[in-house]
Amino acid sequence: MAFTAKDVKELREKTGCGMMDCKKALTEAEGDMDKAIELLREKGLAAAAKKSGRIAADGLVYAYVDDVNKVGVVIEVNSETDFVAKNAEFQAFVDTCAKTVAQKNPADVAALMAEKAVDSDMTVEEMLREKILTIGENLIIRRFARFEGDVVTYIHGGGTHGVMVLFDTDLAGKPEFAAYGKDVAMQIAAANPTFVRKEEVPAEQVEKEKEILKVQALNEGKPANIAEKMVMGRINKFFKEVCLLEQPFVKDQDLTVAKYTQNTAKELGGKIEIVKFVRFEKGEGIEKRQDDLAAEVAKMVK
Repeated sequence: MAFTAKDVKELREKTGCGMMDCKKALTEAEGDMDKAIELLREKGLAAAAKKSGRIAADGLVYAYVDDVNKVGVVIEVNSETDFVAKNAEFQAFVDTCAKTVAQKNPADVAALMAEKAVDSDMTVEEMLREKILTIGENLIIRRFARFEGDVVTYIHGGGTHGVMVLFDTDLAGKPEFAAYGKDVAMQIAAANPTFVRKEEVPAEQVEKEKEILKVQALNEGKPANIAEKMVMGRINKFFKEVCLLEQPFVKDQDLTVAKYTQNTAKELGGKIEIVKFVRFEKGEGIEKRQDDLAAEVAKMVK
């Protein structure tokens, strides 16, 4: 019994499974829709797909560094509960995902899903599905970043925040540089800058900020010429908030991160430049579901 693309679409809508899995199931079931659903359920795919509608805002931010090949990865994999984030099987899966990103260099999460997982015959997508079934929660590989070169990573709070910094330096491998790198990464985790340096802030963003600050000064009753001078002082405060190098160093407020970097390079007799960084915060931007039990009960009574 033949089947059409429409049948594949219908099966996908009924089970929530992927297009290829639906096509395989219909081929195996010789076009019989009910048999195909049964096959998908037997393989556990329909159950995994069912869980995929549930909100996963917990989980883990994790870092992996391959020192030999000079590759660093920070990855966020979400689960529904903190309990699962502490599960050794889940943590091992996240580690596998990070190593796969490091080795295979996928362009994005979709490309990562199609890759063969390191030390496995399964693709990352197949492994993810298997973990959803065995762990019993929806799991999502949300995002990752991969840098090549001299990187330093820092994970805070057992996986709530992850930072990776790429340096241009000739001091890599020195314990003093490693300590400096960790300080910078911790600074990023704590102070949450957006840019490395002032030059990276888009001109339109600076102008917008100046406009806001000028209106604030005028609203405070300051004359226009004084307001202009106040804007210049306050814009520097803005740069201190958003630019890493301009920020006061958390361990010594008398130093900026730029000055701390210069001092360290001088002491160690080499060069250090912070090229770029990435900072992931677990679950940021994911809307967590608020269960309203009263509304749910009222709905059921109706």
